[in-house]
Amino acid sequence: MKKAFFNWSTGKDSALALFTILNDKNYSIQKLVTSVNKSFERVSMHGVQEELLNQQAKSIGLPLEKIYFPEEVSMDLYGEIMKKSMNQLVSEGYEYSVFGDIFLEDLKNYREQKLAEVNLKGVFPLWKRDSKALMTEFIKLGFKAITVSVNLNYLDETFVGRELDEDFINDLPENVDVCGENGEFHTFVYDGPIFKYPIEFVIGEKTKKEYSKDENTNWDTSFWYIDLIPKNIR
Repeated sequence: MKKAFFNWSTGKDSALALFTILNDKNYSIQKLVTSVNKSFERVSMHGVQEELLNQQAKSIGLPLEKIYFPEEVSMDLYGEIMKKSMNQLVSEGYEYSVFGDIFLEDLKNYREQKLAEVNLKGVFPLWKRDSKALMTEFIKLGFKAITVSVNLNYLDETFVGRELDEDFINDLPENVDVCGENGEFHTFVYDGPIFKYPIEFVIGEKTKKEYSKDENTNWDTSFWYIDLIPKNIR
């Protein structure tokens, strides 16, 4: 079997991709790898508390490796930190890096280019599958998730903190991908077939955040987040 690590985001695409690759006899997934903001102790992009990430890994039953980033990180520093971490994984005998990407060609090409620099290969279990079909499968498999952030360019604050179910899907505007593949929303998965037990939490406050943007960037800068507070520390 091919030794691989899984790039875990805490969200729905990661959960379904992990479920899929764990059932693929060609690969042996031996570790989860997640980027964490060291200053805030939260998962990068999703904003989920680090303790909830820890609980996910324990329930899944796989070792967790965290890649820590400072609060403010340039692309050069990001690349430097990532390359150092990837080289360490290669030294441990890893050959494959697994992602939950679905259809963003530029992102896939970027990942494969960076992986090739350290002699790793990318694996994409959900690649080019239909978003609606993936979300239907996610729900039918018994996964449970809640939205933890939404992009204000696509969705308003009423969508953050909602359960990922048929009602949520039906309420999405036509310009929003059902899986949020364009960054429209992010989720936290707290139960499902990859977990030994559900992750318990209480819902905290909603927060609107505006990030600075300069002439060299083209990413979105306005988001609503909702805090999830760990209920039990195992």
